[in-house]
Order: sequence, then structure tokens, then C-alpha cells
Amino acid sequence: RLFAHWEAVASTHRVSLPRDMAGPIAQMARHRQAREPVPYVSLSQHGKCEATAYEERRYPAGKWACVTMGEPMYEQSISMSFMKLMRYICKENSVGCHLGMTVPVLNEIHLTKEGTELEREVLTAYYLPGEFQQNPPAPTDPEIHVTERAPLRVITRVFYGMTTEETILREISLFWELLGPTDTVLRETYIVASYENPSVPQRRNEIWFICRT
Repeated sequence: RLFAHWEAVASTHRVSLPRDMAGPIAQMARHRQAREPVPYVSLSQHGKCEATAYEERRYPAGKWACVTMGEPMYEQSISMSFMKLMRYICKENSVGCHLGMTVPVLNEIHLTKEGTELEREVLTAYYLPGEFQQNPPAPTDPEIHVTERAPLRVITRVFYGMTTEETILREISLFWELLGPTDTVLRETYIVASYENPSVPQRRNEIWFICRT
């Protein structure tokens, strides 16, 4: 039943769910309450009508497992990448055990020069839990690379629901309207941060604008 549910979710992303994902899906379901947050420091919060409109944060350097995909659709790229990362998290690693889930999972995207479409290649990154930061387990999948990502300063804004190319472009545009003219952040590269699995209809996401170093 659980596999059938995820199969239906995958089909909305136009992705076929392989049968060998049954094990990782069951493991993720068993461990769903234990999700370690990626560490960060909140630098400032900016409100609008008594609610936080956006927040500035600093994330320290850390080890991340990363996969890059360039499927025809954004949803296909992130689905294929996350399936690879799920296998790595659940067992396909050098220690042969469940590593534990961290949130958010990051999807780094690039806009075309015109700024009207996403480039096909998307990098999906999973932060290694604290106990594995010093000695990350090696992936068995050669397409997964564990890398040390540099410290990152970002301006973030929450949005809810599906993440498609259309919704992402809309959220980027809305965030620019909110911020107004500024050259303190990058204009071509953005990050979509996902906090919940794709089966949650109104799942929490964030758009991250990357501050220039």
C-alpha cells in the first residue's frame, strides 16, 4: 500500500518508481519522525503585516551528498536524484546502515540568460547528519558525490505546495518584487529548499536567494 501510494506520487512527476525503492520507502517511513535540521544562524527577519516575509541566514560549511540530473522536467530531475539519495541514506553506503534524514534537502537551480526558464541541470544535495560530518560514509552509486560545501549566506522565503518550474519561477518573481532592486544577491542561481516528502500536498518549501560573497 505504501509503495502504491509513492508510485502514484511519482506518476504526478512523470517518473516511474522502480520496485527496488520499496525498501528505502519503508525505512524512510519508519524513521520519519527523526529528522535532523541543517544547522544555521538567523541573522535578521523582515516582516510584513506582522508576519515574517523573509529571513536572512548563515549556514556553516559542511559535508553534503550531491547528485546532478538534467531530465526534461524539473520534477523529474529532483525525483530521480532523491531516489538515488534515498538509497544512499537507507543502506547503499560504506557502513551499510540507515544514516538518518536531515532537512531541508536543497535543489540548486540556474535560470537561462533571459530569466524565463530553468536550465535543465539541477543539483540535489542532502546534508550528512552530525555524527557523519567528520567521516562521511562513501556512496556505492558513482553518481553521488560527497563534497564539502562552503559557508552560505542566504535570504529565504517560505512557500507551500508543489514545486514545478512554473511555481518556482513565480516564487522567484514574487520574492524579487518584495526585495526591490538590489545587487547583493545572485540573479542566475537560486536554491529550492524542501522540508517534507513529495507525498505531502501542502508541503513546506523555501526559495533561497544566495548572497554575494
